[in-house]
Amino acid sequence: MPIITINETRRRLTAFSQQWRNASSEKSQAQVFWLRFYECFGIRAESATVYEKAVKKISGAPGYIDSFIPGKLIVEHKSQGKNLDSAFIQATDYFIALKEVDRPRYIITSDFSRIRLYDLLLDTQHESTLADLAKNADWFKFLADDEAADIVDESPVNREAAYAVSRLHEALVKTNFKGRSLEVFMTRLLFCLFADKTGIFGENGIFRRVVEGTRVDGKDLGGALRELFSVLDQSMEERPSTLDEAIAAFSYINGNLFAERLDFPAFDKTLRDALLECASLDWSGISPAIFGAMFQGILEDQASTKAKNKTTRRELGAHYTSERNILRALNPLCLNDLNAELRSAKGSKAKLKVLYDKLPTLTFFDPACGCGNFLVIAYRELRKIENEVIKALFGFEKKSMGLLDVTTLCRVKVSQFYGVEIDPAAAHIARVAMWITDHQANLESAKQFGTTRPTVPLVDSATIKIGNALRTDWEEVLAPDDCRYLVGNPPFIGKQNQTVDQKADMVHVCGDIKNAGVLDYVAGWYVKAMHYIAGHPNIDVAFVSTNSITQGEQVAVLWKPLLDAGIHIRFAHRTFAWKNEGKGNAAVHCVIVGFGLRKPSKYELFEYGSDLKADVLPKTPSRINPYLVEADDVLLPNRTNPIENIPAMIYGSKPTDGQNLLLEDGEKIALLELEPAARKWIRPFLGADEFLYNERRWCLWLDGITPTELKTLSEVRKRVQAVKTMRLKSTKGPTRDMAETPWLFAEDRQPKTGTYLLVPLHTSENRKFVPIGFNDAKTICGNANSMVPGASILHFGILNSTMHNAWTRSVCGRLESRYRYSNTIVYNNFPWPELDAALQAKISAAAQAILDARAKFPGASLADLYDQLAMPPALRTAHKSLDKIVDAAYGYAGEKDDAARASFVFSLYLKRTTPVQPDRVQPSLRRKKTSS
Repeated sequence: MPIITINETRRRLTAFSQQWRNASSEKSQAQVFWLRFYECFGIRAESATVYEKAVKKISGAPGYIDSFIPGKLIVEHKSQGKNLDSAFIQATDYFIALKEVDRPRYIITSDFSRIRLYDLLLDTQHESTLADLAKNADWFKFLADDEAADIVDESPVNREAAYAVSRLHEALVKTNFKGRSLEVFMTRLLFCLFADKTGIFGENGIFRRVVEGTRVDGKDLGGALRELFSVLDQSMEERPSTLDEAIAAFSYINGNLFAERLDFPAFDKTLRDALLECASLDWSGISPAIFGAMFQGILEDQASTKAKNKTTRRELGAHYTSERNILRALNPLCLNDLNAELRSAKGSKAKLKVLYDKLPTLTFFDPACGCGNFLVIAYRELRKIENEVIKALFGFEKKSMGLLDVTTLCRVKVSQFYGVEIDPAAAHIARVAMWITDHQANLESAKQFGTTRPTVPLVDSATIKIGNALRTDWEEVLAPDDCRYLVGNPPFIGKQNQTVDQKADMVHVCGDIKNAGVLDYVAGWYVKAMHYIAGHPNIDVAFVSTNSITQGEQVAVLWKPLLDAGIHIRFAHRTFAWKNEGKGNAAVHCVIVGFGLRKPSKYELFEYGSDLKADVLPKTPSRINPYLVEADDVLLPNRTNPIENIPAMIYGSKPTDGQNLLLEDGEKIALLELEPAARKWIRPFLGADEFLYNERRWCLWLDGITPTELKTLSEVRKRVQAVKTMRLKSTKGPTRDMAETPWLFAEDRQPKTGTYLLVPLHTSENRKFVPIGFNDAKTICGNANSMVPGASILHFGILNSTMHNAWTRSVCGRLESRYRYSNTIVYNNFPWPELDAALQAKISAAAQAILDARAKFPGASLADLYDQLAMPPALRTAHKSLDKIVDAAYGYAGEKDDAARASFVFSLYLKRTTPVQPDRVQPSLRRKKTSS
């Protein structure tokens, strides 16, 4: 019997699966099927097996075993789709009928597409599809020798593996094994775990057997791994001839993965058990995205991890970017076009050849690559397309039998992928993740074609530059002439949370941009990309970003230089929940912006529903502006006054008091018990929470108090003195100056009489309407709100409309994911409809109906009333009635989504704000003045 390697067996099984994928008839095809199956293991079936072995069942009826290897195997074969449980019962009848000496340990039942293996000694059952036979080659090792199949069932590895690795990592850290030695050690272990299940090492399971072969107490495991890692870095010719066979059997890896010599941990039973737990899992089907993220979690800085509250610590494997979200960027960037080109090319050899030649020239550059998730998904998808091209171009789809030698036809390589990463360990991990993805792609090609190029020794590698992406010259990593796609997910760091170094990075990149200090850290990548692609319209860019760069004050600052440089937004995902796949993580609200110097033949805009999660089909607008709506490239300025003839919106009053002028309920009661005369100076106080949640708070409002009266109020005077002390200690000059009037709020904007309309500065993104309401001047409005003194019910109505709220959601800033309503961007730039007296009356009546509906629930807070689930039907109806009237006032009959409404309002804004040329005088579009 010839001896063949396990990799050769896999190659043969891949070809076997391909050749027999359409078989279905037991009578005409089964015998040849099993003959060819045995040949995959180097077995001459004619001499090793007996076909149609005649036996007499217990019942006395005659029977015939489809394939029989005495003492080893019974095969019972059925036609496609037949019941394999019945086939097993039939095989056991034959088993009993055989002589004791001929009874086998194994039974196989099959219907061509399924192969089920029973181990009668261990009482186990395992099933493989025909397509997965090569992957499960080790199950059938008993055919070539007497060694039992060492089978580990498949498991849902993506999370299970992540948490198993997390436990191993934490156990290693507890032994004080850390730093670069830990990083590299874990990187190598994870590569070994994957390689052990996918044929990279040769025979599956040999790494696990090395671990199992060590002492139970684990004392010799570190030494065994040290020797193995050294051998993996040696070619077969370099290895000592005296090596133990178990170690010598491992394939040569290369790629410098095992070259560096570092410390090894001192293993004990706990660590050995943790590693064995990892090794018992099936890593062959692991997602490339989670593979990189497992490394990323492992490499979290230990000091910062310890400083975090344990209940909020991100779990390993629970924070990686999902493939679904990565593909949201990659599909409209390039994959959709490439797949469309493939569909169009089928049937045309010339077009297929053009695409086939193009694929190896496409380069991908992620200048914030982390552990390489975007790169590995892009590579995997490119290989999938190449496989389809090979099938169509070389006629493989027409071949019912036979193989196509594609060892040289798969030309897409990991060397087409580039990245920049500041963490050296993560950069190393990105390269390893690319190798693993390459092997997965090679296995897939082998499954389809029967052959593929070898994975090891590692030859090609992704180029990952170690460095600060905002300080690195991207052209030194990949020349713009050679770059096709720039893609990634730069860091999400707001302007308030940037470190000193990060602020310096932003000055380095954005120093020439006016007001760049308001920009989030991610904006630095946009500016760098602007310079990188200058003069290179061939480069398409897509970045995942916090939605803040497309809303609020950052838009005008960031996008003016980009638009001036000729950049066009080619596609965009409006705000959606970038939800991580693991447990215990909140979603981040993001956008994806695809841009470049070329105008696209088709724009694509993805608008998400109220849950911000569900996948949607893109719209095809005529253009996309920086607010990610279909409108001209408008950049809203911070206006100090409204563009309309409406009352001004101002901030609430700011105490700057060290909590000495503000009173909780209990503090108010205690103060009045000691000093009843202070009652006339106590007013209700509304911050945003008090307004939204019906919480009660008070303040000392001492405007107008005489020195004599203040002197008589000793308890109040103590509080005023505390305010003075607090202000004098401030590092800010204006605050110290306010210490001269410590009895007053630092900033007093409270109206003296009448009412005002209160608008909280921040409100939940889960509300369809920003809750607003009227208060009288005796209730003090704090600086967590804005207010409109003198506002009428008409103003209340327009601001409560869906039209205004859609505008708000599209242009306002964000605090985390909450809406940040501003007077300068949202209110002052908002165009109002043309209103005659009749329309004013209708809107006012509809607005009053909203107040009446609220009044029906006196115990409910505004937060309760505007909760999406709890909103009373009467209030919903009132808002719908108002929207109908306001839409009619605008003359709007478009779609109901935010993007469509915002697009309409932007067009109206342009009409209101674009100066009319003297020779092209148009009728006035200004709204008739409304009463206040």
